[in-house]
Amino acid sequence: MSESGNGSGPGPQARSSPPEQPAAGEPAAGEPAAPEALAAAEARIAELEDLRLRALADLDNTRKKSASMVSRAEAETRARVALQWLPVVDNLERALAHADADPGSIVDGINAIRNQAVGVLAQLGYPRRDDDLGAEFDPARHEAIASREDPSAPEGSIIEVVAPAYGEGDRQLRPAQVVVARSG
Repeated sequence: MSESGNGSGPGPQARSSPPEQPAAGEPAAGEPAAPEALAAAEARIAELEDLRLRALADLDNTRKKSASMVSRAEAETRARVALQWLPVVDNLERALAHADADPGSIVDGINAIRNQAVGVLAQLGYPRRDDDLGAEFDPARHEAIASREDPSAPEGSIIEVVAPAYGEGDRQLRPAQVVVARSG
C-alpha cells in the first residue's frame, strides 16, 4: 500500500519534472549570453534603429514636399482667378475715366461690366441663379433675411430677392438672400 493510503498514486511528495534543458546554443537560465550572440543582437538593434530613423526622415521629406506642392497649387489657382478678374478691373477703370460722359452711356458700361463679372463667376463654377418671386422658401437654396406681411402672397413664399444666389447644390458660393411672406 502506498503512503497516501488510497493506492492511487504518489504520496505526499510529488515528483517534480526535470528542469528544461536550453536549446543548443542558448545559455541556460541565469547564465550570461555568449558574447557573439550579444554582439549580433546589438548589431541587429542598431540596424533596425537606423532603418527607423531613415523611415522617419523619408516621411518628413514627403510631408514637406507635399506641403510645398499644395502651396504651389494654391498660388497658381489664385493667380488664374486673379487673371480672370483683371479685365473686369480694367473696364471699371475705363468707366471711371469717362465719369463726366453721358449718364446713359455710363449706366450701359456699368451693366456690361456687371455682366462680365457674372460671366467670370460662371466660368469659376458659380453661375448666377435668379430665384423667382412667389417660389416657396427653401433653406438649402435661400437665406431669409427678413419676413413681411403680404396678404397677396402665400405664407413662406419669396416676395423679394435682395441678393441673387451663385452656384448650385454643394457648390453654392452664396444662397439667395430673400424676404419671405408671412401671414398677419
